[in-house]
Amino acid sequence: MRKYILLSLTVIVTIFLVYGIVYKFGFQGFLFAWMLNFVLMMCVFFFTETLKSEFKSDYYLEKSWEKKVKIYEAFGINWFRKLLVIIGWEKLNKKANTVEKNIQALVHLEYRTKQSELGHIIIFFIVLAFTIFVGINFGIKETLSLIILNILLNVYPVLLQRYNRPRLQKAIILSKYREERRYL
Repeated sequence: MRKYILLSLTVIVTIFLVYGIVYKFGFQGFLFAWMLNFVLMMCVFFFTETLKSEFKSDYYLEKSWEKKVKIYEAFGINWFRKLLVIIGWEKLNKKANTVEKNIQALVHLEYRTKQSELGHIIIFFIVLAFTIFVGINFGIKETLSLIILNILLNVYPVLLQRYNRPRLQKAIILSKYREERRYL
């Protein structure tokens, strides 16, 4: 019951924060798009942390077309990974989420990829709704900041999680195999 109250409060607080951003900055411009994305990231992070989903959906399984990671490389995922290193996100993320050399840490990291992916998908669709609204009411030109930031802050992070997860899963399987071999 407490979980559902917290989830409901998170949605309500998010609505009020987004309303405040719209009231303060309007629907247009880079600052609005930037603030919208980061407020949504903060709120959705709290939402997914509270939700504690088990992520058992088939959606999170690697698809046959993903087995050869060329699709992600064609979309520039390696460029995005380098960008994260350049801006310091990778270093900041590793400091906050240190990776230990054990199976539990790998399993937890895999879980975090699913949690992060869910959060970015939720934000993507919310920002997409705002993009459509702004496009209809203010013109396509006014949606550029929303589109660019939605791609950089939501689409690419989803692609990155989907790119990394199969590699983590292989490491988990290899670690379990090594554990089993150690006890034989």
